[in-house]
Amino acid sequence: MVKMQKDFIAQEHQGGVDPKDYFAPENDHPLSGFRESYADLATQVVDLAHEEKGSKR
Repeated sequence: MVKMQKDFIAQEHQGGVDPKDYFAPENDHPLSGFRESYADLATQVVDLAHEEKGSKR
C-alpha cells in the first residue's frame, strides 16, 4: 500500500495525473486498476484492524 502511494506521488511529480487517467485509464496505463487495488488493500487493513481490536464494521 505504501509502495502504491509512493509510486502515485512519483507520477504526480513527473508530470501530474490527469483525472481521466485516474478515474478511467486505458488498459495499458500505469494507473489501470490502481483505484480498485488500493481500495481492496485499504479494506483489508480496516478489516484486520477490526479483527485485532475485536470490533465490528
